[in-house]
Amino acid sequence: MNARVTKLVDETDAEIDVQLPTRVERAYTAWQSVRYNWGFLAIHLAVLAAFFVGVSWPALITCLGLYWLRVLFITGFYHRYFSHRTFETSRVFQACMAVLGTTSIQKGPLWWAGHHRYHHRHSDTPEDVHSPLRGGFWWAHVGWLLAYNRNDTRWQEVKDLARFRELRVLDRVYILITFAFAGLIAVLGIWMERAFPATGVTWLQVFVWGFFVGTVLLWHTTYLINSGAHIWGSRRFSTDDTSRNNFFLALITLGEGWHNNHHRYPGSERNGFLWWEIDVTHYFLTALSWTGLIWDLRRPPAHVYEEGASSSQ
Repeated sequence: MNARVTKLVDETDAEIDVQLPTRVERAYTAWQSVRYNWGFLAIHLAVLAAFFVGVSWPALITCLGLYWLRVLFITGFYHRYFSHRTFETSRVFQACMAVLGTTSIQKGPLWWAGHHRYHHRHSDTPEDVHSPLRGGFWWAHVGWLLAYNRNDTRWQEVKDLARFRELRVLDRVYILITFAFAGLIAVLGIWMERAFPATGVTWLQVFVWGFFVGTVLLWHTTYLINSGAHIWGSRRFSTDDTSRNNFFLALITLGEGWHNNHHRYPGSERNGFLWWEIDVTHYFLTALSWTGLIWDLRRPPAHVYEEGASSSQ
């Protein structure tokens, strides 16, 4: 590994007084892949219902609004907090961030952070489970999720987080948040049907567009960082991986597309290192810090900026 790359979490691993489960990873047969990923596949198929229920502006606004919110929950909370601890917060708001992150339907915070930290430790090596070097674009994008049993949390990567009982519980029962979130969208749809009858909106429209369509868009937007951000774009820093900076991906992922920057200094709260590198997640977290809910947002040190400037000359 490049000696210049910083550690993934500023704090040392904390000792915890609980017995962590043994992690098990096994390959699936084709039938097992369908059997154990039926929920993932069913949500994709449910998107086709949009052709039958139609669309209205309340349904579309719900879809896009919840999509962008959940992108922020993934990028700001699951990624920049739980995976890299790039800012500080209270235990109560930490739990709130964890719950909000689960609405993205990408498992619990410990699972997500554990896999992401492991990716950084082994990025684009044979140990990296979603490197495009291992199996191309589609493997990095989604194949790695379907070919193996990925219902495993990399506990050794998240000892600092696993000491919080509420996070361990949420990692087991995140599916309950999924059902609750779906129920809230249905209730929102019933209200919209009554409040805006002239638009032709129905509760089923809101449910299909807000839950199914929005979730599939969210999934594949975030998956593009594993795939596209390691294939397309420019490289400011000579990291020991294939990470790229990509302006388009940065726009649709609210700042995650500055991936080469991120791999050079993962301990930074901001991925857009320069003023013109649009990083909406950074703006969101900065605004959140003004409320006092989070603080101590970490920035890249001066020598990282100097390194980037020299490599651009």
